[in-house]
Amino acid sequence: MDPAIGIIGGSGLYELDGFEMTDERVVETPFGPPSDALVGGNFAGRKVWFLPRHGRGHRILPNEINHRANVWALRSLNVRWLVCVTAVGSLREEYHPRDVLLPDQYFDRTSRREHHTFFGRGIAAHVGFAEPVSAGLRTILRDCASAAGIRCHDGGTYVNMDGPAFSTRAESNANRQLGFDVIGMTNLPEAKLAREAEIALATLAMITDYDCWKTDEEPVTAETVIGHLQANVATAKRLLSAAIPLIPTEPNWPEHRSLDGAIMTGRSLWPEATVTELRPILERFC
Repeated sequence: MDPAIGIIGGSGLYELDGFEMTDERVVETPFGPPSDALVGGNFAGRKVWFLPRHGRGHRILPNEINHRANVWALRSLNVRWLVCVTAVGSLREEYHPRDVLLPDQYFDRTSRREHHTFFGRGIAAHVGFAEPVSAGLRTILRDCASAAGIRCHDGGTYVNMDGPAFSTRAESNANRQLGFDVIGMTNLPEAKLAREAEIALATLAMITDYDCWKTDEEPVTAETVIGHLQANVATAKRLLSAAIPLIPTEPNWPEHRSLDGAIMTGRSLWPEATVTELRPILERFC
């Protein structure tokens, strides 16, 4: 199976001009069902798999997303590069709704971190995460945004909250004082799990609002987010169409060997049941 490119985002993203859908796959995983069936096909000579993060029709809350199942399903289909398209709130005056930000750092305010790793159950591993985003993939997205004249900010910190409610104003102001740039509810678990699965990940953070710190504007509402989100989908499609043909075909970036030196448990001690569960991730060690 040739190395593939994955896209996690809304269900409309796979309607790229030139995308030839060839497959719709319901993947069973050891961690339960993914958010939806994966839509596969060809674009610019590359195999691409799309997964709607919240399910088609937006049926799944951020705190209900089965991130492990989503990333395991993608890795089982040999996805080695992953672009996440996600709505965020801006924590800086100069980052406007409908801008794009390419995060290079994260701050974790989630409460379900035990669900954000594949390891445990007899195999201990600690991946390096100082640089949580693939610089190579982020550079491709940045250059495509620049060439397309899209207002894009390269680098910044994404703070991940649980949701599903939006921030209080006190929380929003505290996040600003800590120097964070955007806030969202979904992307950090994807980045952690992609690193463990040896997938190179970068994110298109699509700004939809100013959270609620900006008192001269109405506080963020779902209605506000949806209006900007629809415009952002068109921008994301332009960027993806330009970026996909530029992604390498050989998975030889540092992220593709992120488990080297990360697994603490000796191979002879690995429980076979856990090895079976993690076969797509651990195959090169078996």
